[in-house]
Amino acid sequence: MTVLIPVDSKNRHECTISSMEENKAWAFIRLEEGKITDVEFYDRREDICEWIDAVVVINSLEYVWPFMDEGIIALIAPTQKSIDEIIEAFLFKDLHDFSA
Repeated sequence: MTVLIPVDSKNRHECTISSMEENKAWAFIRLEEGKITDVEFYDRREDICEWIDAVVVINSLEYVWPFMDEGIIALIAPTQKSIDEIIEAFLFKDLHDFSA
């Protein structure tokens, strides 16, 4: 499974989620058996050639329709900030569904 998060830096352990308009990078996270196996950072979403299962954004004002049109699940992290917090909430289904 893969998850995409707009973040404020390319530092794996210090970056936090940011708005899509203000992000400095996209964190592309691979998960296997409920664990993070890899985190890659991209400057542009268009540079990612692999399938994206879900995108996690900071609030309901983000423009996620292009993702949803591609069949990508759009979720909101209402209080989670770091990659680890967001992925933990993702695995426990604690993120808000954008379409709800």
